[in-house]
Amino acid sequence: QLQLVESGGGLVQPGGSLRLSCVVSGFTSDYYAIGWFRQVPGKEREGVSCISSSARGTYYAESVKGRFAIFRDNAKSTVYLQMDSLKPEDTALYYCAADYSPMGNTCPRQWTSYSYWGKGTQVTVSS
Repeated sequence: QLQLVESGGGLVQPGGSLRLSCVVSGFTSDYYAIGWFRQVPGKEREGVSCISSSARGTYYAESVKGRFAIFRDNAKSTVYLQMDSLKPEDTALYYCAADYSPMGNTCPRQWTSYSYWGKGTQVTVSS
């Protein structure tokens, strides 16, 4: 059974940075596309970014483009989300999720395509 564990969340001031990590265990992580999603209570889950299993394909939501970067280190079975120039509206519970797609060059943008989920890490941007 594939397991994902997020870490790196916390409280940061506007304009600050955080790096989220998603550690994948239970199977070879480079067979999976990984997505990052976020959710605020009372709102729909929002796709933030994703990276294909090959790492050749990435996607960013318009709201984070130019501020966030996704990358993966398959030797460490870890996918990272570097978040810079954080804004209060980035405050949310951030989840990583995995979709089985070996040697894929694209990643799904819809959260319904992902079969495996972590429990989330809270990001709060506030002064």
